[in-house]
Amino acid sequence: MIARIWHGWTKPADAKAYEKLLRDEIFPSIAARKIEGYRGAELFVREDGDEVEFVTLLRFDSMDAVTEFAGPDASKPVIFQSRSAHHANGAGSALSRRDRQVELCRQAERLPYN
Repeated sequence: MIARIWHGWTKPADAKAYEKLLRDEIFPSIAARKIEGYRGAELFVREDGDEVEFVTLLRFDSMDAVTEFAGPDASKPVIFQSRSAHHANGAGSALSRRDRQVELCRQAERLPYN
C-alpha cells in the first residue's frame, strides 16, 4: 500500500467551503476515475490560529496506480479544477498556501486497533 499525503492551508473564513469542495467534488471525482488500485481517501483537518490545515491521504495499491492518478511525476500535487461557481479559479484559489510536493510513503504494517 502506498499513501500519497498532501497538505494545504486556508484562512479560517474559507475552511468550511474548502472542506465541502473536497467532500462533494474532489474526492468523488477521484473515485469516478476508477483507477485500478485506488483504495480511497482520508481527510484530516487541524485548526491552528489564523490558518486551517488540510491533510489528504490517498491510498493506492502500487506506484503504477499512483502514476495513473498523478502522472509521470508522482510527487507533484494534482490541483483540482472546480466546476463550482464559488471556486471558479479552481480549488487552489481557496488555499492560502500548499505543499509543492506530496509525500509518498509505503505502508510497512497495519495493526488492528482493538
